[in-house]
Amino acid sequence: MESAGFPDLDAAACALLPAGRADELARRVEEHDRALAVAHAVLAEPALAELGARPDLEALTGGCRAATADREAAVAALEHARRRVARLDELAGELTAVEVELDEQRAVTEQVTALADLATGRGANRLKMRLQSFVLAARLEQVSQVASRRLQDMSGGRYTFRHSDAQGRHGARGGLSLVVLDEYTGTERPTKTLSGGESFMASLALALGLADVVTAESGGVQIDSLFVDEGFGTLDPQALDAVMNVLDELRRGGRTVGVISHVEELRTRITSRLEVVPGRNGSRLAS
Repeated sequence: MESAGFPDLDAAACALLPAGRADELARRVEEHDRALAVAHAVLAEPALAELGARPDLEALTGGCRAATADREAAVAALEHARRRVARLDELAGELTAVEVELDEQRAVTEQVTALADLATGRGANRLKMRLQSFVLAARLEQVSQVASRRLQDMSGGRYTFRHSDAQGRHGARGGLSLVVLDEYTGTERPTKTLSGGESFMASLALALGLADVVTAESGGVQIDSLFVDEGFGTLDPQALDAVMNVLDELRRGGRTVGVISHVEELRTRITSRLEVVPGRNGSRLAS
């Protein structure tokens, strides 16, 4: 009994297997032997005969884990890229809308700029005439038409005012110029080419024409008093007669026309007058 590894009988009795246990173990051994035989048979197949050495499972497992981590990082990067693409699409849409609005605003700005340039005498405004000058030019043309009738009477039908919108020298802004049509020559000439007496008649005609226009546009309000200061000394007798005839016509219309002059000939033409006599102690009215 000791040779079998049991110190005494009780120990041997304790090692006895329950009834049927030995048969069960024997069956399991047989099943294992059969499974082992099947495994050897499979391993002996020609297709498995050329297999290499046993793979390093630990290394393969580590590689698999690293590849899995790379895959998860790639999936996360892909999702991030998709979100950014979606955001870029939104921004592209917003940018397109802003570009459309910008084009519309640019078109409006170009129109406003063109209008502003036109009103300030720039851009397509070939006359370089400001808006206020344009309005004044229209009024000046109206005054020149009315004043021309006066000037024709005073000049014996020789001169007529013409409004000119030509630019000045060196491209200066135009629109506020007057020339006179000389019926004797049939040509237009600058007003500065008129003689002193002719310039006086032209100035007087413009003043009277302006008064007529103001009267017409003020609802018929009459300008009852007019004063003409100097200039008569530049007139020859014939021109002086023409000017005085025009002034007499104004007086017959009910106006008071005052003439300030030192021309001696006017003493005989103007019966109601005030004469100022200079002296050492100042000027005084003649008695």
